[in-house]
Amino acid sequence: MSHQDAGVELSNLRARSPHPPEVTPAGSVNGDEKSYRKSLDMVETGPAECLDSQSGRVPSSAVAAGTPASRRLARIQFATLCWTLFLAGWNDGTTGPLLPRIQRVYHVGFAVVSVIFIFNCIGFLTAAATNVWLTDRLGFGKVMVIGSLAQVIGYALEAPAPPFPVFVLGYAVNGFGLGLQDAGANGFVASLKENAATKMGILHAIYGVGALCSPLVATQFAQLQRWSFHYLVSLGVALLNTILLIVVFRFKDQDYCLAEIGQTPTHDESGTDNGSKYKQMFRLRSLHLMAIFILIYVGVEVTLGGWIVTYVINLRGGGPDSGYIASGFFGGLTLGRVGLLWVNQKVGERRAVFIYAIVAIGLELVVWLVPSLIGGAVAVSFVGVLLGPIYPIVMNHAGRVLPPWLLTGSIGWIAGFGQAGSAVLPFMTGAIASRTGIKSLQPLLVSMMGFMVFLWALVPSTPRRIE
Repeated sequence: MSHQDAGVELSNLRARSPHPPEVTPAGSVNGDEKSYRKSLDMVETGPAECLDSQSGRVPSSAVAAGTPASRRLARIQFATLCWTLFLAGWNDGTTGPLLPRIQRVYHVGFAVVSVIFIFNCIGFLTAAATNVWLTDRLGFGKVMVIGSLAQVIGYALEAPAPPFPVFVLGYAVNGFGLGLQDAGANGFVASLKENAATKMGILHAIYGVGALCSPLVATQFAQLQRWSFHYLVSLGVALLNTILLIVVFRFKDQDYCLAEIGQTPTHDESGTDNGSKYKQMFRLRSLHLMAIFILIYVGVEVTLGGWIVTYVINLRGGGPDSGYIASGFFGGLTLGRVGLLWVNQKVGERRAVFIYAIVAIGLELVVWLVPSLIGGAVAVSFVGVLLGPIYPIVMNHAGRVLPPWLLTGSIGWIAGFGQAGSAVLPFMTGAIASRTGIKSLQPLLVSMMGFMVFLWALVPSTPRRIE
């Protein structure tokens, strides 16, 4: 065997690949599509080329791996997904500073205003349940655009400050769109061969940038008569996101887009004989543990960023500018996802999660027990730094312990199901606060962080067979 052949085989073994091509019944697709799917098998032992799904020819944009053209296209694709995650962070950072104003405008208490989180949750869970089905039938590119358009519709519903039922309906539509895009972006980046761990950290750092910027803008709008026009700004960000997704990915599926940057899709046929993709995925214990872990993590993140403003205003005597504390938290989140990459590599990602979570619990106890506005604000920012790296670490870990042919669908489920945490825990906080007051925020956060440590101890550190 030549050195070149050995290199090709080694590259295929190391690939963190998406799901395998579906077995298509004869006559159900046209000849061009058959040619395209056949080409995906051919590229595993040949150059990184794939056939155009429409013309049957090698697309003009398909390039060999490692060339300047492939690296440039890969950077463009990654930057587009980063903008999608910026929008996700922007969305999650918006609600906190606006919550007190929403309560005053609609004359609702903690429990009723928390209904927006429940509708958000419905959207997220719908996206998580349908993501694999939609992606297999429509392809990555189309599903991402559908998700982005759903967010456009959601913001359009919210911008005129409509009656409360319509306002919360906007959150449901928005949640569905965000869930689809979050799943697709995470699955795509996790399937990359080159520097996937670093790129996952950067991707979610950009989420933090969005969540950092949004409260700065939302805090200003919260003090204006036309407070809901903040959602027009969000609408503009979402429209730009839709345009970028259409231009860059052109409604193509994930295998096609990876082949365009010179990455050969590697399919493990062992995954095709054991039932449907859903059945295989949901027999994975590690998948469920990581999904529940991410649900709690995202819930803690959004609850802290969302309710801390109300907590500080009510219990620490904070003024109208307290919304900037939420920016401090999300700024810490961003810094941690990039600045602690070297720590993750030094101590090991699995051990790092335990260290970050335990120290974050200690800092949250400071926020709870020390009645200081400034001290609490600083502690909240450092909690953000420590929680920041955990999400991308879990996504990287999923790439190591889950079957390669189920990786994209599994990460999509983890991300989509986990996003429901951004609705469930904030709603629980509001429901409990309506009975006991906002002082219940800190005990809830500390207990949930402790539960995260417990769950992480149960997550396998090595791949397991499908049970």
